[in-house]
Amino acid sequence: MSVATTLRLFSPEIILTLFGLIVLGYDLAVRRRERWQAALALVGLGLALLASFWAAGESTSLFFGMFIVDPFTTFFRVVSLLTGGLVVLGSVDYLRQRTIFRGEFYSLFLFTILSMTLMAGASDLIMVIVSIEFLSITSYILTGWLRDDVKSSEASVKYFLYGSITTAAMIYGASLLFGLTGHTDLAGIAEVLRAPEAAFGSNLQAFSLPAAMLLLTGFAFKIALVPFHQWSPDAYEGAPTPVTAFLSIGPKAVGFAMLVRVFLTALPFAEVEWTGVMIGMAIITMTLGNLVAIVQKDIKRMLAYSSIAQAGYMLIGIASLSAAGATGINAVGATLFYLFAYVFTNMGAFAAVIAVDNAENSSSISAYRGLIRREPLMAVAMFIFFLSLVGIPPTAGFIGKFSVFVSAVDAELYGLAVIGVVNGVISVVYYFGVVKEMFFLGGETDAEPLRVGSWLQAALVISLIMTLVIGLYPEPFLGLANNAAEGLMGVGQMLALH
Repeated sequence: MSVATTLRLFSPEIILTLFGLIVLGYDLAVRRRERWQAALALVGLGLALLASFWAAGESTSLFFGMFIVDPFTTFFRVVSLLTGGLVVLGSVDYLRQRTIFRGEFYSLFLFTILSMTLMAGASDLIMVIVSIEFLSITSYILTGWLRDDVKSSEASVKYFLYGSITTAAMIYGASLLFGLTGHTDLAGIAEVLRAPEAAFGSNLQAFSLPAAMLLLTGFAFKIALVPFHQWSPDAYEGAPTPVTAFLSIGPKAVGFAMLVRVFLTALPFAEVEWTGVMIGMAIITMTLGNLVAIVQKDIKRMLAYSSIAQAGYMLIGIASLSAAGATGINAVGATLFYLFAYVFTNMGAFAAVIAVDNAENSSSISAYRGLIRREPLMAVAMFIFFLSLVGIPPTAGFIGKFSVFVSAVDAELYGLAVIGVVNGVISVVYYFGVVKEMFFLGGETDAEPLRVGSWLQAALVISLIMTLVIGLYPEPFLGLANNAAEGLMGVGQMLALH
């Protein structure tokens, strides 16, 4: 492959690296900076998004098979960059009120998005671990960015401690797979495991399944699946609110990307065994997330448990991969579509949280009392985002949940689908608790309207429009998700579901 082709296919990552350095250099060199750091960050994310489409349409590996560019990688590049753009828009006013270290924040955030795009295309265990650790370290720093805030520092330390333990487990699992197969590339691992009689005989499952479970520990931590979710409520509550919005979307998305790519590419032999584990984790994650969210008084903690529950719904699609052929593709596609819809729904909800936090310096649910009088459009928008998170039409969340439930029914996992629907009903309780505060409990009649900056307004409007557009006209987005699933499971990966 020529150098020009390699540069084109890897151009999104190159652009993010350059703009991360440019933002940092600009912050050091120019005294009167104002908002230009955020603008430069958005330009970098926009150019990287265009480069992602420029590099799309091919399935090939780079750097001796460590990184693969295929429709699946392109899909998660787009998800990562859209997430980054919305978070930057939502962070400008928040950071201006709380820290002078804004240039460093945007620079580090661009490197965080870079780590996500690297995770999306990682096709070697070494690349998987390095990119996950890259994301983890930058996330720890962003979580503790408000150095004078005790909660922020505490959240960062807890996040770091949990992450260190799960990383150790994941690296141990990867070392077991390398010891068994002599390969770190995912396709090479699969080739050896598909012919176990040559090397392992009847002992293959005894060694490979523990390795798979240890790897799952690391991915489940990023996704915040039960029982690896303990870090998320404290991290979400203590982190700067724009960082909380990012943590609820970014690591979760690429965590699913890694989970699907590693398990479908390197470990297809274990499909029957890990499907049972996925079903159990999906049920426990949905149920615990929804039940604990009901008793929360802080909206960031409530949305943390809501995010845990949403991960459980997404896992229904992965669990449904016990079905074969086209159904398997539809199951992966349903999960990817859900993730895409979730980006806008959850970011929209957090944009409203950021606005209230800026005005009240509080994340208590009681701070939303009478919001319909102070900022009626924001109250209505937040109501729509909650409808989407519950899964009520005509929102993106409804199509996402419907897709994963259909994939479960196609796979004859009727009980799992029913439990998912029941959990959706349970979630109405805590979302309606906020709606009641906004619409039905009187706030101060003379309270001043919220001052929402233009950057935050843009994030809110974009999220609201996309939440409704995806819900009303989902076909193009379903097509993108299914195309990414086919790219992962097709000839380019040299494997298929059995």
